[in-house]
Amino acid sequence: MIYLYLFITFFEIGLFGFGGGYGMLSLIQGEVVHHHHWLTTAQFTDIVAISQMTPGPIGINSATYCGYTAVHNAGGNYLLSVLGSATATFALVLPSLILMILISRMLMKYMKTPLVQSIFAGLRPAVVGLLAAATLLLMTPENFSTPSQNLWQFTISVLLFIATFVGTMWVKVNPIKMILMAGFAGLLLLY
Repeated sequence: MIYLYLFITFFEIGLFGFGGGYGMLSLIQGEVVHHHHWLTTAQFTDIVAISQMTPGPIGINSATYCGYTAVHNAGGNYLLSVLGSATATFALVLPSLILMILISRMLMKYMKTPLVQSIFAGLRPAVVGLLAAATLLLMTPENFSTPSQNLWQFTISVLLFIATFVGTMWVKVNPIKMILMAGFAGLLLLY
């Protein structure tokens, strides 16, 4: 039964997840963590980190890992979990595939019309909002701790966040290097 719920959930996310993978993250988290309780916030955060580090789009990678983890947490073995992975990934990609096949010819024909331009103008702020929501939803005590729980971890987490933001935004450090440096800093903090 979980496969049907996985399919419906990720199909809906794929249908309404404008703005690419980062825009989908808040939708995915809302469904798999808060609505269905298939994953914990900590598991979802780990999935986002792994999804960013592995090749491919982050939304599809996240769906793949979430499908696997959801079935695994429900008591499924390795093969059943892989099937959950495939189900979530296929369901996420299917709406885009269908829509692109159906509207690709029409979009090229009507791209310059005021109606289509107005629709895209309305979608742009929504995409920015989804990206901001994804960022804010990941700023949890599991990721940053709190000053009352562990002041050291909280301070280091905030400093890493600021350094990463400044490094990618203004210093223009390659994001791959930034991920590797942040991972190395995290390893140093374990000891």
